[in-house]
Amino acid sequence: MGRAMPIPLLVILILAVVQGITEFLPISPDGHLVVVAALLAPISNTKELEVFDLTIALHAGTLLSILVFYFDRLWQLFHEDRRLIPLLIVATIPAVLIGLPLDIWGKDVLESPMWAGAGLIATGLVLLTVSWMQPGEADYREMTWYDALFIGLCQAPAVLPGLSRSGTTIAAGLGRGLSPQAAATFSFLLAVPAVGGAVALKLVKGLLGATELQTPVPYLALGILVAFIVGLAALWVLVRILETGRIQVFAWWCLPLGIAVISWQLWLQSSAG
Repeated sequence: MGRAMPIPLLVILILAVVQGITEFLPISPDGHLVVVAALLAPISNTKELEVFDLTIALHAGTLLSILVFYFDRLWQLFHEDRRLIPLLIVATIPAVLIGLPLDIWGKDVLESPMWAGAGLIATGLVLLTVSWMQPGEADYREMTWYDALFIGLCQAPAVLPGLSRSGTTIAAGLGRGLSPQAAATFSFLLAVPAVGGAVALKLVKGLLGATELQTPVPYLALGILVAFIVGLAALWVLVRILETGRIQVFAWWCLPLGIAVISWQLWLQSSAG
């Protein structure tokens, strides 16, 4: 195999905007990045656009969005809300148990548009179930260990492309009787260890020489900045939508898109055959 060519700056900026929009709206950033990357591959310098390391960098940008948007909640987390820290750890463990093996052995799955299409359909179905739930009134500070474990188990499959981490965890929180705002807050607090851990793992692998950086650092930095700015805007939009109780409207984006992606991939396979 030859050395992969650097990803063009235009492609990085497009993917950064997609990452910023989709990280917090419950429509799966990884699924959209995989699909958009496959569509953009013809204008890149490679036969198949390599985006796995880039997605980690863009996740770092949206992680910064969470740290800024929820700064007050995070400050409280390390002071009067310290009881929540063990609950966040418990909720993170299932994703680690699934995510680490996939990172080592499942790269083909993580970068598969077909898997992304199936995951988007699953996300749409999860969001539709929200419309059948009776809104709760509990605050995330009132959560039990069982609540945290349940949300963590629901988050774990979202390491697969197309399955929305925010969508599954918010739906799980609503299912445990949390208010929409409380479910969203715990979901994004939970994103700090989940996304931060993935970024840290990739950095460690890079330092150990297990992975090679293909994209110029200034390009990556610009992509992170764009993802950060767009992510802040997307967070603001999602909070406003949650206040209306209509998060399930995103199902009508995920379901047809997932069907379209699977149809596209089946057509490519039949054409190649």
